[in-house]
Amino acid sequence: QVKLVESGGGLVQAGGSLRLSCAASGRTFIIYAMGWFRQAPGKERDFVAGISWNSAATIYADSVKGRVTISRDKAGNTVYLQMDSLKPEDTAVYYCAGRHTLGVVTTPVSYNYWGQGTQVTVSS
Repeated sequence: QVKLVESGGGLVQAGGSLRLSCAASGRTFIIYAMGWFRQAPGKERDFVAGISWNSAATIYADSVKGRVTISRDKAGNTVYLQMDSLKPEDTAVYYCAGRHTLGVVTTPVSYNYWGQGTQVTVSS
């Protein structure tokens, strides 16, 4: 039905920047709000940022607020996560997620579709 593919991860030094992308394909018209989550080894999957269907609303986790910006292209099928001032504690696999409804939420179970993830490693 829907496929989400992340890209842009990699190894970066502390203080550096990365821009993650998430491209949606398939029945993309059924996806509205999008989100980014991350999961470090041995930890739960945590919310990072979310964006509404029309980009009017965005939400950020306190741990990344001021350092991360979520956006989506005009067609709404590609979502970006610009990450600046990266810290070693930002190291994780980052996942893109989409949901059928309009509003942005922070809980993983509320999302219907997931990408395969992209590794972000921040060295000190």
